[in-house]
Amino acid sequence: MIKTTLVGHACLLIQSKETNILTDPVWFDYLWEEINTLCPSIVLEKDKVPPLDVLNISHRHQDHFDVRTLAYLVKNERILTPDTLVLAPQDQLLLDILNELEFKNIKVVTDFEPIKVKDVTITATPSRNQLSTSEDPFPEHGLLVNDGEVTIWNQVDSLVNPEIIQHIIELHGQIDFFHSRFVPLIEGNFSYNKPITLPIDEYCTFLNVVKALAPRFVVPGSAAFRYRDELTFLNQYSFPTTQDQFLRDLEAFCPEVSRAPFFSGDIAHISQDKIYIEKQASDFVRIKEDNSRLITFKPNAEVPPIKTQTTDPKEYQREIKVVDDFIEKCFLEQILKSELLKGWQHWQIVYQLEIFGQNGPQAWTIDFGHPKQTQLHKGEVGKINLYEGISSSELCALIEGNTAWDYVSLCGNYRTFNNIYRITNGRFELPPADKSNYALEPLMDIFPWDSNMDRRKFMRDVKRWKSS
Repeated sequence: MIKTTLVGHACLLIQSKETNILTDPVWFDYLWEEINTLCPSIVLEKDKVPPLDVLNISHRHQDHFDVRTLAYLVKNERILTPDTLVLAPQDQLLLDILNELEFKNIKVVTDFEPIKVKDVTITATPSRNQLSTSEDPFPEHGLLVNDGEVTIWNQVDSLVNPEIIQHIIELHGQIDFFHSRFVPLIEGNFSYNKPITLPIDEYCTFLNVVKALAPRFVVPGSAAFRYRDELTFLNQYSFPTTQDQFLRDLEAFCPEVSRAPFFSGDIAHISQDKIYIEKQASDFVRIKEDNSRLITFKPNAEVPPIKTQTTDPKEYQREIKVVDDFIEKCFLEQILKSELLKGWQHWQIVYQLEIFGQNGPQAWTIDFGHPKQTQLHKGEVGKINLYEGISSSELCALIEGNTAWDYVSLCGNYRTFNNIYRITNGRFELPPADKSNYALEPLMDIFPWDSNMDRRKFMRDVKRWKSS
């Protein structure tokens, strides 16, 4: 028999008769650049968490790879014992962070390679994310756990196809208990002026996975957070479905599969004879407040303006000087040296950068339609077709290397849009359909969202939490 306890979001405690496995621990608010908080909120008595045989980290996203929690665990030898096996993907940055935190017994998983630990066999399942999304160029995995009697599969955030599902079935037959993806997260769509609707194609893949897998029992998994109170408006733009709606859709789509909601503190008991869920039965975690009403999807909610987060007058004056110096002395020079310059000129871009400080916004404009006269103009010029609006606090932090796009693009204080086309004699030209918006914005080009930025971000967290 296996039992699983949902701790919070993607963190599960998976227990067989002899083995304790913890996945993707995120135990502290706030999480993900301190933008998010667990939802529902929980009470977690960490001193009651049992010693671990295995700690599994599925991938590098900060709602799964939380440096603060990992720094806590590595110093807690009661929970993370000298014998605890740490499973991790082949992600050099993630492995470097674990080493910097002084984790031991790290094993890099390989797709479908069985790992025997006491009375269970653990198998990492692959994800197609590296093939299908340009913004996540790092590996992740789901997790199969079999105790010789039953098998559970935690899909986490992995993207799977029929071949992966078939391989899972060939390994273990019918899966007994499935933690399924259920909500497409569209949290970046607001900032990038992308559709704020349920992405039906993606959502249907979640239903199709359940249908193809045909497990004995399924619960929604890996999506239990919200934006913190200062950013609460973003909750109405980011979570286009709920556990309840997913379960209702599953009932219609594959009624043969048993299903139930699953929340922090619930325990699922899985045996050959019976599968059942005990609500709020955990002795170390429980729901503090069911505040899921705060993430009701209403993408017409009031949107506050972009604003600097700096309130101290002296710091604000310093911030504005950093921003002004960058704009007046560096910005155009870096634009003219960019590899994207010919593209901006080809598409006759009229670009505006608008910076929001304490005294309202200031705008700068560049008309790339006149390549021999490319100049930075302070103020408005009329119609624009590429726009970036950002608070002075976030731009200052980018200039000084103290933040990352992970935060800037999700904190509500950066917004962009484009409306790009090109008219020539008798022709109307649009950019290629597969051209990502992320390649267009000048600030994104000047401050690239790359592994170096990610490394600096994680190392700041290591420095902050390792010694605390």
